Amino acid sequence: MYPAYQTHTDLMWPLRTAASLSLPFLTGNGLGALRPPGHRHLAAALKLLALTEVTHRRPPWAIDHVRVKGEDVAVVEEEVQVTPFATLRRFVKPGQPTQPKVLVVAPMSGHFATLLRDTVRTLLQDHDVHVTDWHNVRDVPLAAGRFGLDEYTQHIIDFLGAMGPNANVVAVCQPCVAALAAVAVMAEDGHPAAPASLTLMAGPIDCRISPTEVNKLATSKPISWFEQNLISPVPWRYAGAGRRVYPGFVQLAAFMSMNPDRHRNAFSDYYRHVLDDETEKAQVTQAFYEEYLAVADLSAEFYLETVELVFQKYALPKGELKFKGRTVDPAAIRRTALVTVEGERDDICAIGQTLAAQDIASSLRPYMRTHYVQPGVGHYGVFSGRRWQNHIYPLLRDVIHVSQ
Repeated sequence: MYPAYQTHTDLMWPLRTAASLSLPFLTGNGLGALRPPGHRHLAAALKLLALTEVTHRRPPWAIDHVRVKGEDVAVVEEEVQVTPFATLRRFVKPGQPTQPKVLVVAPMSGHFATLLRDTVRTLLQDHDVHVTDWHNVRDVPLAAGRFGLDEYTQHIIDFLGAMGPNANVVAVCQPCVAALAAVAVMAEDGHPAAPASLTLMAGPIDCRISPTEVNKLATSKPISWFEQNLISPVPWRYAGAGRRVYPGFVQLAAFMSMNPDRHRNAFSDYYRHVLDDETEKAQVTQAFYEEYLAVADLSAEFYLETVELVFQKYALPKGELKFKGRTVDPAAIRRTALVTVEGERDDICAIGQTLAAQDIASSLRPYMRTHYVQPGVGHYGVFSGRRWQNHIYPLLRDVIHVSQ
């Protein structure tokens, strides 16, 4: 599967290169006299071709300033800790007073952590923000070892340790299970860096509740089918050559197949916006797809363990999830405030699936629990967009600040 994809990509390279070299002459930046008849349509078509390219490089975070109390404050990126599989990235606001520390745990689900750019930028207004910036595993040599659910969970524990006591965790989507497990293990061990609060946003804690089409797909086949049909070795030209992965381009195809008309219409609109010189509208679409079509591979171990344990066996809510051989006990959490957030129209993680964390973290006192359902939003609206910024974020901010 992967070699076939790579062959197609290589065959398209001359066409994409020719398109990029031709564009300056068709858009007024080159020799106007060479423009052929119908050059505007051709330029729009070539821009559309460029937009639809699937890339494998993390886009830049592009957060160089943030608005704080009505003023622009500079932001500088800092690498706090680096492993073969991830970078603990901190967004520093030089000269600003100390603020509560937040670790944003990004999903490893076929896209890069930069998909949470709006989440990070919003949190930066009032917090010292760190993020799990996961690497594309096709660039991780085999010598670095395996990366499964245990290793993912250990990264959360280690990164919180590097941040120090009294930090706060905000987990988005898929990593909610690992984040809850990490906090439970830290609580049981009396870890000094156990977080002050844990926010779980649109995460699959218990997929038995109101199963979505995504949940049904995961249970429609045995785990052996997923391994035989969706796992492929990385081609030899890359640093991770030979590593077994669930390719990011496969996950992207699955996501896009859920809403094919939406994407088809978006590309059609983009062509028309470029043709009509509606630059601002075209740039909005371009920014979205440059991010959305940047894909990262998942290690086979992590993908298969997530499908089996989270979506097929429901190991965490059934009390059967293990971390390095020991059973994870969310009831051990007693001093970490818990926030669960869901979207009313979420078709990926249905209402009730994240709320389930409140039941299994059974030792928490009522005043340490908060649950919120945001009306009118789907999955991505929980952590990006106006409702995230204006309704959900203020709730998180207040819980985090009270927990310090």
